Amino acid sequence: MSNPGAIEDVSIGGESIRLGQFLKFASVLDSGGDVKEAIIDGFVTVNGEVDRRRGRQLQIGDVVGFEERRVRVAR
Repeated sequence: MSNPGAIEDVSIGGESIRLGQFLKFASVLDSGGDVKEAIIDGFVTVNGEVDRRRGRQLQIGDVVGFEERRVRVAR
């Protein structure tokens, strides 16, 4: 990524998506196993707060963070 810390918008084509699905859909992580581990271990944030629920429903505008990446849920 050319601008570390920048927020990327990823369009989900709907109103909501689960956190685990979004991490794979946005290519933040490659596999379901990696997603599960990262979330359980507390490495994933939603709107700046650690969230350990893979099934959390994200809404348009939520920002998901993992390592240096920040990805916003967009329409």
